[in-house]
Amino acid sequence: MYVPTKIFFTKGVGRHRDYLQSFELALRDAKIEKCNLVTVSSIYPAGCKRIPVDEGVKLLQPGQITFCVMARNSTNEPNRLVAASIGVATPNDQNQYGYLSEHHPFGETDEKAGEYAEDLAATMLASTLGIEFDSNADWDEREKVYKMSGKIVRTFNVTQSAEGDKRGIWTTVVAVGILLP
Repeated sequence: MYVPTKIFFTKGVGRHRDYLQSFELALRDAKIEKCNLVTVSSIYPAGCKRIPVDEGVKLLQPGQITFCVMARNSTNEPNRLVAASIGVATPNDQNQYGYLSEHHPFGETDEKAGEYAEDLAATMLASTLGIEFDSNADWDEREKVYKMSGKIVRTFNVTQSAEGDKRGIWTTVVAVGILLP
């Protein structure tokens, strides 16, 4: 059984005339290009410790099979805004799992995309924990309800946005949570 004990978050942007190369450059900007990435669904393991990017990158080896939660978006349209965001919600109870969410919109700023991803992760966790909330209320109002319940200790997001290159070459953005043993 493999249950990650550490996680770090990173993000990057890449631009190139080839779609795949722009993705590679975004991974390079995020400092994770040397890994064989395997995307997984969105559970933040119970007791998993968040570590800084630089500390996490030091634990990676070239060619390593690396599990991650990834949001990714690309465009070759000049000036088109793209974003990739990972939202995170962790419970107060360290024996309970949390949630990660991926959001990859067009036309949203870092702030808007990040807020949406964070809201999505918090809403998934709140519903799992049985916290009652008005799903039609805006994020700020629901965030207060979640945190006042005492069951959700922290929410945050990691977001990368970029405008499509003016020359029409590919622009790729990534936001990634890297899960480590």
